[in-house]
Amino acid sequence: MALNERQLKHIKTWQASGFSQTDYCQKNGLNNKTFSRWVCNYQEFSQATMPSLIAINVTPPVPLPSNVDLRLRLVNGLLLELPSTTSPRWLAELLKCLS
Repeated sequence: MALNERQLKHIKTWQASGFSQTDYCQKNGLNNKTFSRWVCNYQEFSQATMPSLIAINVTPPVPLPSNVDLRLRLVNGLLLELPSTTSPRWLAELLKCLS
């Protein structure tokens, strides 16, 4: 279900307010269950249409072993080394799962 501008404005104002959903609804004369449904719809829509971005640090090249063409250092310190034959679709799915 698409949200209208009024609903989106309420969601963004609530997110910036620091109030709980219940408190925000009471202060703005909104039905809490209805507002919760708006928020769920907004979150589902946002996750389905907006890509997730993660911060990366780019460092100078480091010589790689001959069988490794791509090296990714993850936030937790783990190192992932992949050959150039790695499927871009597989890598994209892996990164999506790791985020």
